[in-house]
Amino acid sequence: MAITVTESAANQIRRQLAKRGAGLGLRVDVKKVGCSGFAYSFDYADELLPGDKVFEAHEAKVVVHADALSFLEGARLDFVKDGFKQVFKFDNPNVESSCGCGESFSIKQPAKA
Repeated sequence: MAITVTESAANQIRRQLAKRGAGLGLRVDVKKVGCSGFAYSFDYADELLPGDKVFEAHEAKVVVHADALSFLEGARLDFVKDGFKQVFKFDNPNVESSCGCGESFSIKQPAKA
């Protein structure tokens, strides 16, 4: 299972950790919320917990718990700036659709055998 991290996302992770003065990396999770079913959550990773998987690129770490890995398989994490808006953004091949506000998404159903 793999998640890729762009140089822009890695730079932002390093900047935020330096500003905070502590932390191992960025913790990413997928929560069941919103009008489409799921949403990403981001927090600081201060320690590794049982079941965590670490993805490292460009000298930055992204920590994902095993429960969220299937939602993020093959995803690419980027940090984008659009006018005044600056956000972490996933390009996730597992997403089927997003809600109108863009905050939540639904996952593609696995193919039936």
